[in-house]
Amino acid sequence: MSVNTSNIYGKISISDAAIAKVAKNAALECYGIVDTVSKRLTDSLSDLFKKQPDGRGVKIVTSGDRIFINVNVIIKYGVSINAVAESLKEGVKYKVEKFTGMIVDTVNVNIIGVKL
Repeated sequence: MSVNTSNIYGKISISDAAIAKVAKNAALECYGIVDTVSKRLTDSLSDLFKKQPDGRGVKIVTSGDRIFINVNVIIKYGVSINAVAESLKEGVKYKVEKFTGMIVDTVNVNIIGVKL
């Protein structure tokens, strides 16, 4: 799938993989985030065989011009989960909206683990 829009110069199409890469980079910039990871073991195994697993741990769902993002992360031990999750939501929403020019409807944060 992809997000499509148009302006006076023509049609713009942005793939879900491109949006996932932007969302992953934005997530990794947030304080307290160690890494993004796949939620299931089968996802991790399939990522090994892909040529570009850069969007690993981020799932993008698009509906019209709205974007829904699910991010699976590992956080640092000792940080406030609520503060880190809110920072992550705001950072990912801002960066993806700036990148695509579309509206990010929801950013869901799933904390998969904690790293010392």
